[in-house]
Amino acid sequence: MRDLTLYYSSGEDSLFVQKTAEQLKPVEDDPVVTVALDESVSYQTLDGFGASFTDSAAYLIHQVLPEDVRMDLMKKLFDREEGIGLSVLRNPMGASDYARFIYSYNDLPDGETDPEQKQFSIAHDEADVIPLVQEALRLNPEIKLFGSPWSAPGWMKTTGSMLAGELKPEYYAAYAEYFVKYIKAYAEHGLPVYAVTPQNEPLYMPKHYPSMLMLPEVQVEFIRDHLKPAFVKHGIQTKILAYDHNWDRPDYPLLVLDEAGDAVDGVAWHWYGGPPAAQSQVKEAYPGKEVHFTEGSGGEWIPAFEPAFSNVMRTGIEILRNHSQSLVLWNMALDEKNGPTVPGFGKSTCRGIVTVNQETRGLEYTLDYYALAHFSKVAAPQAVRISAEADRPEVRSVAFRNTDDSIGVVLFNDGEGASHITLQLQGEKQASLRLESKSALSVLIR
Repeated sequence: MRDLTLYYSSGEDSLFVQKTAEQLKPVEDDPVVTVALDESVSYQTLDGFGASFTDSAAYLIHQVLPEDVRMDLMKKLFDREEGIGLSVLRNPMGASDYARFIYSYNDLPDGETDPEQKQFSIAHDEADVIPLVQEALRLNPEIKLFGSPWSAPGWMKTTGSMLAGELKPEYYAAYAEYFVKYIKAYAEHGLPVYAVTPQNEPLYMPKHYPSMLMLPEVQVEFIRDHLKPAFVKHGIQTKILAYDHNWDRPDYPLLVLDEAGDAVDGVAWHWYGGPPAAQSQVKEAYPGKEVHFTEGSGGEWIPAFEPAFSNVMRTGIEILRNHSQSLVLWNMALDEKNGPTVPGFGKSTCRGIVTVNQETRGLEYTLDYYALAHFSKVAAPQAVRISAEADRPEVRSVAFRNTDDSIGVVLFNDGEGASHITLQLQGEKQASLRLESKSALSVLIR
């Protein structure tokens, strides 16, 4: 047998604790579940795991936390040895719901327009977001940066506001230039943007925070006739991902892929509706396109530790088993009131990866941090997913072969009782381990 490193979570007071095989020795009466790993069957290559430096998260980490606490947090987030090695950042382009105020990169007085984007500026991001992304990239050079707007600048829209409305057709070209300016501005700070989406949640148009309706036919025209040609003109290699919304509408990305073809590099998904199998449905129709999971938040709608932790583990495994190259949760940090949020938002119920208390300047790691750790500590960027099949459905599994030939396995017992897990690699037994009900186990096989 090869050497094993084991990380175990079995409740709120026992999160991501390193264990020995002896400490997880099975009990005689536990039902045996065989998990078979097969390196000869491979799937997607992994980009990694992460969250978002929203305006709120960046402000809390960069301005509220004391410097020594901030630096320690950044190591625990991004360093592969001292932390959990997060490697994907999906940041809002302008204000989202989690921002201290509403802003874009080209805000103008009423009645003014700027189709050539002469007044474009990322000065807002230079205060908090960019320094944190630069530090993250220093700690983990494998980080990939994604950008997603919640709205175009108000002067481009039917409402004249970043709240609700649609992009006016006469500004499609100007909006494409907006993306070009964003990518070039970030590049000047040493930050390559790996991918963008044209619109966050294009079928959801709330009126209490930045949003913009973008129907699939509009997204087709914008990407095919404006965004992709602008990227080609400027020599930009940034990928374009369609959709960026929930699993319940696979017809949307399918139409965009049908009509925009080679202008689209892949599809981005969220978990707030529908089953993760939608990712596979679209992947089977377009096997050459990338699959990314770009937003999933927990919060007070699942208030107790259990089932909240189970939800992240269970769903995370299924996201990866359905071909996603990434697993990105939502806010990297929120405060003790689940904010800050834009004015007029109302009560926030989302949960951050960490909680930064604005009154005490204290820091708390939430269950989402430890759930991400179960994945990111055993599956590094460029790992390839391999076959991992349990012979009982209550045990969920996903496995990866890392570039150093180690094997990372994530297991979650979704049953009501403990299980005796027999882990096999190419038919050879690697371990017999006890996994309690609603507990997670990550195994690194070297």
